[in-house]
Amino acid sequence: MQTNGCSQHNGTTEAFDSHSIRNPPSTSNGEVATNGAMGDQNNKNLSRTDQDIVRLIGQHLRGLGFNQTAEQLIAESGCALEHPTAAKFRIHVMEGEWDKTEEDLQEMESLVKGGKSDIIKMKFLLLEQKYLELLEDGIPLKALDCLRHELTPLKYNTERVHVLSTYMMCSSAAELRESSHWDGKGPTSRQKLIENLQEFLPPSIMLPPRRLFTLLSQAVEQQKEKCPYHNTQLDSDLSSISLLMDHICTKDQFPNVTTQVLDHQDEVWHCQFSPDGTRLATGSKDNKLIIWEVDTVHFEVKNPRMLDEHKFGVGYVTWCPDNIHILVCGPDETNEVFIYNTVTGEVRQRIHQNTDDSLTYAAWMPDGRKLVVGGVRGQFYYCDIDGNVIDSWEGIRVQGLAALDDKVALAADTHNRIRGYNFDTLQDFPIIQEDHPIMTFVIDDKKESILVNVASQGSHLWDLKDKVLLRKFHGQTQAFFTIYSCFGGLNQDYVASGSEDHKVFIWHKRRETPVAVLEGHRMTVNCVHWNPTEPSMLASASDDATVRIWGPKHRLEKRRKNSSTSSGRSSPV
Repeated sequence: MQTNGCSQHNGTTEAFDSHSIRNPPSTSNGEVATNGAMGDQNNKNLSRTDQDIVRLIGQHLRGLGFNQTAEQLIAESGCALEHPTAAKFRIHVMEGEWDKTEEDLQEMESLVKGGKSDIIKMKFLLLEQKYLELLEDGIPLKALDCLRHELTPLKYNTERVHVLSTYMMCSSAAELRESSHWDGKGPTSRQKLIENLQEFLPPSIMLPPRRLFTLLSQAVEQQKEKCPYHNTQLDSDLSSISLLMDHICTKDQFPNVTTQVLDHQDEVWHCQFSPDGTRLATGSKDNKLIIWEVDTVHFEVKNPRMLDEHKFGVGYVTWCPDNIHILVCGPDETNEVFIYNTVTGEVRQRIHQNTDDSLTYAAWMPDGRKLVVGGVRGQFYYCDIDGNVIDSWEGIRVQGLAALDDKVALAADTHNRIRGYNFDTLQDFPIIQEDHPIMTFVIDDKKESILVNVASQGSHLWDLKDKVLLRKFHGQTQAFFTIYSCFGGLNQDYVASGSEDHKVFIWHKRRETPVAVLEGHRMTVNCVHWNPTEPSMLASASDDATVRIWGPKHRLEKRRKNSSTSSGRSSPV
């Protein structure tokens, strides 16, 4: 049976006493002290869901300052927004009547989730506010009395009590607010206090703050999660979207067209944007490493700068976290790694240990001062930026590298597995095991997921913490060639990979089938990399001697308008 003015909580019915709040007292600002009134003649016999909706609307109207409208809604529906004692408690907190709040707590003891223990916690929060306000008002003796005879006897959170005692030394209200990280006496700090206190009360007694707004935000976020093309930060809050229709992004807003073509003189084996997204490095079989400037405002890659001191084909590049230095590796027979300063164009260091080495993979540690290099002949070195070998691991045939933190690197090997190597303890440990050879892998920025390219199997997504396979992505072709995939897009919600059928495949991390297949290259796509600061820009490198920049359709149209005479191609000078 449903009763107006009550709601279900944990399977029990908590009834509001309609007679006790029929003629409630008014506050100084004209608000009704009990947040509503009921009249038997207005009993609509509403369902529990309808009652909840009325309460949510009433709370939102009050938040907007439409108090009379809210009161009319409450009176007509017969639904009180809150339990009468909770409503009275809220008013006493907002008016700073601390003695009355203590009486309210005694009345609400049976309503509080955790009973007496939570009552003590609530009382502590109230007395803390009282103490700080007394200090701000310049009444230190009363504040000291509150500290000694009210807060301390609670025997709760003694460390916080000690911190509070230090505020007695503050010479001004401004210093008090700064030291305590407190908003000062007034409605702002008191509203925050109420929000903290509400954690101890069930929502059937006192609604959580801005509850309707929270529910709407959750609904929109769920719609975004289901949207396969949601890749923009422009609608990051409710104020930027309409609640009158479901959220949807079209494919035209997603990177799906070529906006620019960059030329090399031979197969392009690798490409990578700098961490700040302002530059793009492309490496080719033509022995050229080219650093391009990236203009994210005009969506243009320009001003190529050629670096070719290394004299070998560029098979792999990786930017330092400092956005200045870059590691350059060659094909299998290459026995050295170059570190370029991309600002000056000079070689910072050459890492070379043995003529028999094969150093084809590298990774920077997060501090940007150390790195790991390795290759399929069993070399695995831990070095500093000046080329000094700090430590090494023998016999690890490295198929790919990534840094987990400043001491631990992940390496794929020829046993179809990825293991972790701790250069502090010199211990290794298993991460994942595949059934087929691992060609390449990459970890996401949060160090939560690993994207693995597996020979003849495509791209696999693993959970790094739980070491479980999450997804096998369908569509791409990879049998013979090394292909580098990536995470990217807004919040790195997407993964992208090249393919031997000349296409670029993009998947949402929660979908096994591609959300976009990009066509334009004429030969195998060896590498795809997403701009880390521009979610709608990605680059792909191909054996057709080109790098394609991909973006939304409107970006291409805008570039055409800005440069009607441009062919859309760029070549190094």
